[in-house]
Amino acid sequence: MSAKAISEQTGKEFLYKYINQSAAVQNRARYVNVTPATDLNLLAQQHPWLLSERLVVKPDQLLKRRGKLGLVGINLDLQGVKEWLKGHLMKEITVGRAKGVLKNFLIEPFVPHTQDEEFYVCIYATREGDHVLFYHEGGVEVGDVDAKAQRLTVAVDDKPSDAQVKEQLLTHVPDDKKDVLASFIVGLFNLYEDLYFTYLEINPLVVTKDGVYVLDMAAKIDATADFICKSKWGDVEFPPPFGREAYPEEAYVADLDAKSGASLKLTLLNPRGRIWTMVAGGGASVVYSDTICDLGGVDELANYGEYSGAPSEQQTYDYAKTILSLMTREKHVEGKVLIIGGSIANFTNVAATFKGIVRAIKDYQGPLKEHEVSIFVRRGGPNYQEGLRVMGEVGKTTGIPIYVFGTETHMTAIVGMALGHRPIPNLPPVAVHTANFLLNANSSPMTPASSRTASFSEPKTTNDVTPPKKSKAGLPPEAQASSVCSGAKATTLFSSRTKAIVWGMQTRAVQGMLDFDYVCSRDQPSVAAIVYPFTGDHKQKFYWGHKEILVPVYKNMADAMKKHPEVDVMISFASLRSAYDSTLEAMQYPQVHTIAIIAEGIPEAQTRKLTKIADEKGVTIIGPATVGGIKPGCFKIGNTGGMLDNILASKLYRPGSVAYVSRSGGMSNELNNIISLTTDGVYEGVAIGGDRYPGTTFMDHVLRYQDTPGIKMIVVLGEIGGTDEYKICQGIKDNVITKPVVCWCIGTCATMFASEVQFGHAGACAHQASETAVAKNQALRDAGAYVPNSFDELGNVIKSVYDDLVAKGTIVPAQEVPPPTVPMDYSWARELGLIRKPASFMTSICDERGQELIYAGMAITEVFKEEMGIGGVLGLLWFQRRLPRYACQFIEMCLMVTADHGPAVSGAHNTIVCARAGKDLISSLTSGLLTIGDRFGGALDAAAKQFSKAFDSGMLPMEFVNKMKKDGKLIMGIGHRVKSVNNPDMRVQILKDFVKQHFPSTQLLDYALEVEKITTSKKPNLILNVDGFIGVSFVDLLRTCGGFTRDEADEFVEIGALNGIFVLGRSMGFIGHYLDQKRLKQGLYRHPWDDISYVLPEHMSM
Repeated sequence: MSAKAISEQTGKEFLYKYINQSAAVQNRARYVNVTPATDLNLLAQQHPWLLSERLVVKPDQLLKRRGKLGLVGINLDLQGVKEWLKGHLMKEITVGRAKGVLKNFLIEPFVPHTQDEEFYVCIYATREGDHVLFYHEGGVEVGDVDAKAQRLTVAVDDKPSDAQVKEQLLTHVPDDKKDVLASFIVGLFNLYEDLYFTYLEINPLVVTKDGVYVLDMAAKIDATADFICKSKWGDVEFPPPFGREAYPEEAYVADLDAKSGASLKLTLLNPRGRIWTMVAGGGASVVYSDTICDLGGVDELANYGEYSGAPSEQQTYDYAKTILSLMTREKHVEGKVLIIGGSIANFTNVAATFKGIVRAIKDYQGPLKEHEVSIFVRRGGPNYQEGLRVMGEVGKTTGIPIYVFGTETHMTAIVGMALGHRPIPNLPPVAVHTANFLLNANSSPMTPASSRTASFSEPKTTNDVTPPKKSKAGLPPEAQASSVCSGAKATTLFSSRTKAIVWGMQTRAVQGMLDFDYVCSRDQPSVAAIVYPFTGDHKQKFYWGHKEILVPVYKNMADAMKKHPEVDVMISFASLRSAYDSTLEAMQYPQVHTIAIIAEGIPEAQTRKLTKIADEKGVTIIGPATVGGIKPGCFKIGNTGGMLDNILASKLYRPGSVAYVSRSGGMSNELNNIISLTTDGVYEGVAIGGDRYPGTTFMDHVLRYQDTPGIKMIVVLGEIGGTDEYKICQGIKDNVITKPVVCWCIGTCATMFASEVQFGHAGACAHQASETAVAKNQALRDAGAYVPNSFDELGNVIKSVYDDLVAKGTIVPAQEVPPPTVPMDYSWARELGLIRKPASFMTSICDERGQELIYAGMAITEVFKEEMGIGGVLGLLWFQRRLPRYACQFIEMCLMVTADHGPAVSGAHNTIVCARAGKDLISSLTSGLLTIGDRFGGALDAAAKQFSKAFDSGMLPMEFVNKMKKDGKLIMGIGHRVKSVNNPDMRVQILKDFVKQHFPSTQLLDYALEVEKITTSKKPNLILNVDGFIGVSFVDLLRTCGGFTRDEADEFVEIGALNGIFVLGRSMGFIGHYLDQKRLKQGLYRHPWDDISYVLPEHMSM
């Protein structure tokens, strides 16, 4: 959603702060906001100017005509304001059909003035430019300003001058005020552009001898421009329309949406309602709301919302649990219904998103059954069969009535079922699987022969392709002769020879295009190259049928254009931040005549600039905020049409006789389905995008279809908001459009809602009566278009028109030819469960695949919540157990005492030598670690094994010492170069005190200490050293902490887990030595000669 209303306070803050100083604006930053939380007695203390000024007080809640409604307190002192607020604060009022509570007010200085000092000014955006309306009278009685105001239209990327303003707007203004007003209006327009306003109205605007005063203001800004205006806007709060509360759940979903590349929307209409929706797709969500309202459910419709753009399982879970939580708070006498609907997805993995919904249903199964909730599901798209199966299974296991339907059922049929208007069919399980017709039965690796390239309604030899204009490849226009006719757009955008450059590393979309090419029997792939600035200049592997091919990837567009002069289409998957610049760059190359912009959320001002340039250059822009378009048998844009199962089911591999244009990408796929079921199929389809000002309009494409011989009828899926559909009405009336047009505008439910609802598409909002879907449907019907009574009837009307054309002989259905089959990608086949393959290796300690990192079954958030520390994490990753608190502390103590033992030991010495040789951290650390073994640091494991074996065999300490001496073996973990009985190692003492205090049993440690008594009686430095102590104590820990069996404990000792403690601990010290040497800037180490004994070879010395 782009244009969002802001409060009057926010709008004035922007104006006062950023309008140029020459605009003579008065009362800058003199206002007070009052809410129920405001202490009215502290107002004067916080804002002393309130005591010296006469005041105005009014609600600031997106209310229109406050003066006429008696909601403005004028010329009051502070006490009068307080009294006025007592009568209005938290008061419920009704405005039109909207009922709401007054709880946000604005106090400002009262401006004494006369009626002739009041003016009206408004700036608003349209596709062609921005309109400035001015009237020389302002105030409550201003009347119909659209009819009587002076108007100045400022073209896109243009600016008004003082002279223009005076000449076109200020003709009825006194001469002494013209300069001030002209300066203000020009400054206001610059502010409007710089801060990405889409609407800005001031009424009245007062001009006195002291300057300009902005009394009342209403404004909307383009919320998608946040990434541009954040430094100026700050954190903008967008209040809900009057009559609708702002719910924390809405804010939560908005936050999920902001953090996601997907689209997640939620608007609560009636939290007590019994009909709840969870719909995939911006267009589909409107259609479902329409159908619910058509069937009498408007008063029980609880919410509007949508999820789309391939949200992850976790995001879908978070969204679903929010809705389930809301709908299970209050019971309804008739029970409740949840409609989980959607059109046929283009690229969203339906099974993956349904997993999140299923998780939420399982979590809420108790409340759902208690509130007698029935769930109706209809969905299509990639892997939808698995998604529906899982959804059906959860219904059986939980006992919740869940009714599941796929693409065989009309999209909105489940609404009638849910509301009791049609019976619920007992459908058998659908046998078809996403993969059933994707596996090639043909053994030939060659591209199959073309099945059919002509429409059903024209001979095969017909060629309606407009050849692309020749240009010098890779050269911007200034380097070429201006031979291209400006503004002339091609009637035919795509042919079987169309070549495209894809901007962005969208491998799945590219592979989908190549599979479509193959199944359409194209001679060559439609993707010539990929442009990706981050990892360009290489080759990327893709499949062409059975074969692997290489597609070049370039770092910059200039190289791609130069090396591929045949390219005439660019498909931009650039982000909303970079789409503007990359599209501008693409339009520098005359070889490009069509650009598809996929990104959603591009600021409207940027889109309008792109459209203006495209019109000048004769470039057709599809989008932004679109999935693209498709021309069966020729070319498809990105993910349009979904995966091959839908391409084949909807017969998109060959042309039909029907062309369509839609705003919604998801609904365009639904149209593919409807048209394939009711006619001979689609000739071409385009989704122009959901923004207010898409690069091309409905009429642009309808006129193309009118001029294309193979197209015999046209389908238009319009939408609430905008007036583009009226151009189609006029075209029909003027006989410019002579082919049958079937049209339906979605969003008819909007007129039934008490308050304004912004639907999923940015452009889906009516700002005047003529923009409503109801008005547009009636106008189209009156003009002669075929308009159904509802979306439910759209397929019937299309079939009726088609059948009539067949009866007249206008369409002659051709014989079906089966398409070639395409092998399935391994990764997708595995996801569908069609194949299995042994894993290369297994892991059981960590799983990073989900929304959250998992350590041995424990979520990372839980690890921190439980404050497990390094010891706890080590327990999870090394021992796959949640160890007791004392065990975690002991591990951390071991790491601390083994961290370092000076620079002289071999490991530290090696690290230092490497560091001084200029090696990097990893190399120096590795050098030190390689010295760890039986002679240095590796005694933990050996000591644990020796002492355990002796103790377990029942050998007495003295017997153990004598046996080791007899065998000529050292007792590992006994002995120290420096420390002795008389100079004890404090590290050992610290650990001993802790172990004795906290361990349940220390049998092996006690045994080792008895051995120490024997060895130290012979030599005082034969003590139990820190390695030996940790080794034997760890065995006691593993055997007695209660988390391991005896066999498991012994296995960890056997596989070398204990040496890991020394390696991990000592790594800290080695890194310290490395950093120390670098900090001290020590040079290359060379060992001194006097520390080396040079001797002759042994045979020579004799």
